[in-house]
Amino acid sequence: MISNTTRIAGKSIFKAPAGVRFNSIWANIKMGPPDPILGINEAFKKDSHPLKVNLGVGAFRDDNGKPKVLDCVRKAEKIISEKNLDKEYIPIVGLPQFNSEALKLAYGENSSALKEDRVAVTQTLSGTGALRIGGAFIERFLGKDTTVYVPGPTWGNHISVFKDCGLQPKEYRYYDKKTNGLDIAGLLEDLSSAKPGSVALLHGCAHNPTGVDPTFEQWKQILEVCKKNSIIPFFDVAYQGFASGDTNFDAQSLRLFVDSGVSIMLSQSFAKNMGLYGERVGTFSVVCASSEEKDRVLSQFKILIRPIYSSPPVNGARIAAEVLSNPELNKLWLTEVKGMADRIISMRSLLRKHLEEDCKSSLSWKHITDQIGMFCFTGISPEAVDRLKDEFHIYLTRNGRISMAGITTKNVRYVAESFHEVTK
Repeated sequence: MISNTTRIAGKSIFKAPAGVRFNSIWANIKMGPPDPILGINEAFKKDSHPLKVNLGVGAFRDDNGKPKVLDCVRKAEKIISEKNLDKEYIPIVGLPQFNSEALKLAYGENSSALKEDRVAVTQTLSGTGALRIGGAFIERFLGKDTTVYVPGPTWGNHISVFKDCGLQPKEYRYYDKKTNGLDIAGLLEDLSSAKPGSVALLHGCAHNPTGVDPTFEQWKQILEVCKKNSIIPFFDVAYQGFASGDTNFDAQSLRLFVDSGVSIMLSQSFAKNMGLYGERVGTFSVVCASSEEKDRVLSQFKILIRPIYSSPPVNGARIAAEVLSNPELNKLWLTEVKGMADRIISMRSLLRKHLEEDCKSSLSWKHITDQIGMFCFTGISPEAVDRLKDEFHIYLTRNGRISMAGITTKNVRYVAESFHEVTK
């Protein structure tokens, strides 16, 4: 008789007979679809063509197409290293100094909400973590049947985050394909018909993926609709300073709502504007009616976060706090973030110039410079996008969105000529 056991270190261990297979409890799990952006990056890496261009990456690149670490960040890291700090856990809601500085950046140092101590804030795992905590907060205190209105289109992860929180995301009209601009009439009409108590996700600046932002006057119209219909604004501010080069200008929409007395929620990220992508630095905050209400809301943040990750990482928060609070580093940062914004703005101008003046395109490319921020909705069809990849080795998402950070002075003419070839 053949034994199904063997002895290891004096203990009997069960050994399956040869040829016997066990049924896995995971056998019915299906292969998930690949992330569209990551798929673009993988295809780009495999392409050996010398003129290949990646316009899908959502991270800043310098004019040589390389990742950039800001000088202010390097200096902050050196200062922090010299302090010889420990690596103990920080509070559930994060590093107090970072939270304080982040709020001043977003709301403004003279914000009445901050002076009256009625903003509840927690450090988060960058902007995505802020949205997830915000979604969980909405689900718990507004209910699973809460509709979260998101712009059409929006960053794809917005919908995934809210769905995974058990909420009901629904699009409101935003982008006008005919003009490559804002459909303000459709936007206002859709939010006007929203049920009171609904949440409206608003991109504070540099809308992703379209690059189309409302004007200040249009923001006033959006504010009035939200107030009239009792819609709760949830601002996602992932590009403050990175869009225009001016941190105050990029926060004007958010501050307009807060100054009007509206209770808003805010997701804030330091990935783009400080280049702290992998450090995962962000905040989620709620403007409350009083300091006492703020304390109650903050207590619920702690209860939400504790069973998820207990406390956030400390290193990125220390870096951001040092950059924001150190006068010398803060001045350097504001110069560097404007430099990043200016590079992207200049690439927009160059791309449009090559298309209109050098290629003599019969199409209007004005929307390239009208739009703002890292991304541009080109208006190029999915079929044209496929041609760009197959014939010219230029990679972008099939909805025609490009990352302006992927364009450099060295490839902008080639990109323009390729765009012209697939659209003429």
